[in-house]
Amino acid sequence: MVDRESPIVPADADPVDPPEPKPAPPRGDAEDGRESAETVAEPRPLPRPLRLALRIVGGILLALFLAWAILYITKGRFLKGTFERIASSNSGRDVKVAGDFQFYFNPINLKYVSEGLTVSNPAWAGTGDFFAAKRIEMNVSTLSFIWGGRRINTLDLQQGAIDLAWDEAGKRNSWTFGEKDGEPLDIPLIRKAIVAGTRVRYRDPKMAVAATVAIDTVKATDEKFDNAIRFRGEGVARRTPFTLWGALLSPNDTVAGGRNQLALRLNAARTRADITGTLPGATQIEGADLHADVRGENLADMFSIAGIAVPDTRRYHLRSALTKAGNEWRFTALHGTFGDSDLAGRLTVRMGKPRLFLDADLQTRSLDIVDVGPFIGYSPAQSASGDVVVTAKGRPRILPDAPLRTDALANFDAQLKWKVARVRAEKLPLSDVTLGLSLDDRLLKLAPLSFAMARGTVTSNVTINARDPAVVTDYDIRLSPTPMGTLLAGFGVEQSGTSGTVKARVNMRGTGNSVRKSLASASGRIAIVIPRGTMWTRNVQLSELDIGLFIQKMFEKKLEKPVEINCGLIAFTVRDGIAAADPILIDTTKNVMLGRGGFSFRNESLDLAFRADGKKFSLFSGQSPVGIGGYFARPAIDVISPELLGRAGAGVGLAAAVNPLAAVLAFVDVGDAKSTDCGPVLAGAHARAQRDTKGRPRDDVGRGTTAKSEDGKRSREERKEQRKKFLGIF
Repeated sequence: MVDRESPIVPADADPVDPPEPKPAPPRGDAEDGRESAETVAEPRPLPRPLRLALRIVGGILLALFLAWAILYITKGRFLKGTFERIASSNSGRDVKVAGDFQFYFNPINLKYVSEGLTVSNPAWAGTGDFFAAKRIEMNVSTLSFIWGGRRINTLDLQQGAIDLAWDEAGKRNSWTFGEKDGEPLDIPLIRKAIVAGTRVRYRDPKMAVAATVAIDTVKATDEKFDNAIRFRGEGVARRTPFTLWGALLSPNDTVAGGRNQLALRLNAARTRADITGTLPGATQIEGADLHADVRGENLADMFSIAGIAVPDTRRYHLRSALTKAGNEWRFTALHGTFGDSDLAGRLTVRMGKPRLFLDADLQTRSLDIVDVGPFIGYSPAQSASGDVVVTAKGRPRILPDAPLRTDALANFDAQLKWKVARVRAEKLPLSDVTLGLSLDDRLLKLAPLSFAMARGTVTSNVTINARDPAVVTDYDIRLSPTPMGTLLAGFGVEQSGTSGTVKARVNMRGTGNSVRKSLASASGRIAIVIPRGTMWTRNVQLSELDIGLFIQKMFEKKLEKPVEINCGLIAFTVRDGIAAADPILIDTTKNVMLGRGGFSFRNESLDLAFRADGKKFSLFSGQSPVGIGGYFARPAIDVISPELLGRAGAGVGLAAAVNPLAAVLAFVDVGDAKSTDCGPVLAGAHARAQRDTKGRPRDDVGRGTTAKSEDGKRSREERKEQRKKFLGIF
């Protein structure tokens, strides 16, 4: 049976075998490799999203190229109107271009050219333009422009005028656009510049500063500048006129973008400042390598221009390196002299809000005492001549009365560290002075103010609060235990036989804007404590006027025999500028010295009486007070007191009525002085707390009043007399 699915072939045809598959060629065969190379695989198509992204990027690049080409070919002149509208809208000012305008990529950085460009002032600044220029051409970094930076590669400014102004309140300025508060002036970084025939005006009513600076035209020959780029200006700062002039001494380097040699001189208020050095760019002060040389009659003159208060000085000359870092002006390697003293260290001036900040670290090897006077209120002339006494209402006065400049303290804050190795003074052995000063919104602190004196240390904390219109000053001054012999040696007292020490403290508060006014209203306490020690006999005996013992020791040549001091206290309670003895009590092995009365900071008068009672019997002892009167500037010692004259009169009467030997009885000291309990004395306690060695209250030290009587009571006549003396009422 015939299979219908089989192919039909002729009977005489040869049978056809199916083709046999060829075996795969072994790897490495050269002929088979050629055969494989002839076989090419078809490429796989890119994913659709990637193809779409590439088309978009290509379109953007093409559009940018077309925009660049259009701007480059047309120089962007067709954008003039758009530029004026956008600039006016964003700045809130009228921006106009009277002449040619160009804005395009050249080829990558932006190039801007305009002729007759004007930018109006804000309404509060009045009429006129903030900026105007006959022609301005700039090449600006594109990336810097896109990211908000302000790096200008080249600037060509011709016949420009810039008006920089603050408003009356110091809140807004003409260079900060919009309604926000004014920001500090930040000059764009300019790498290369040609500025000619240009004027810059600056006004700050709050700081009382106004200045106008003109930049001279630069002449060019064969692409080289014949002249330095010079500028000159003048103005007024806080009613002080000043002039300045300077130059960029390497103008060809300036145009080429190299480093610029700067020379600047400023003259104002008996002060000359020379600034020289190198600028990285025409307007780049950041990181500049500058040197300052400043000299003048008074260092306070220079600082007053900036509204900063510093003490007066004698003639000075200072040099330093100078650079700018951020908002700081740094004066480093500072060295020089003021008066007959040297000064070295560093000073940083930080510009910012809410106030200017001064940070200084200073050192002095040798400080002349004459140069210290202005720091406490004496004028440099007074300090130099030594004539610090003035006459007011017929009375001599020595306390300084120079007012504290509280208005200037509101302009700045400060932090100062000053170390002085030695103070040159004839009678005051001072050294190792350390001053720490801080000023924070008119609160001035001198803490610490310390120095070594006669192998002791004086440590002071003085706070002046000028936030209060009355100006309140707190004084806290301490003297550590100091050898009396060394301390008094500077005043001509021999140290031989004196081994006692002395310590002291002054704690007061006063009101007033000068040292004299502050002390004239002060209240507080002054205490000088003398612990156990020895003192030269003659000093003690002269104090008590013990004529018999003094003559006896003089003939026996025992004047250097020491007298033992058990304890002593010289203290005053101060009320409204009047200081009352509270108490004056010195106990020795031989006598008890007492003092009463007081003195006045108001008119600097003295009214004190000292008396010494012997602990042993003595003939020819005066036993009468030694008076100290007059004024701080001219004290007077009254050795012949009324009591002593009375005793002399009594002696004459006894001699006439009885016999000459009876006259001696008027000068006899029976030696009944009460020994002192040294506990309250060494604690600096008030008169009411003093006791004798038996614990009984003392009735001979007064009551902490200015009365000179033993019981501390003032008679009507004494009260009236002291009122005249201490208050100056006639």
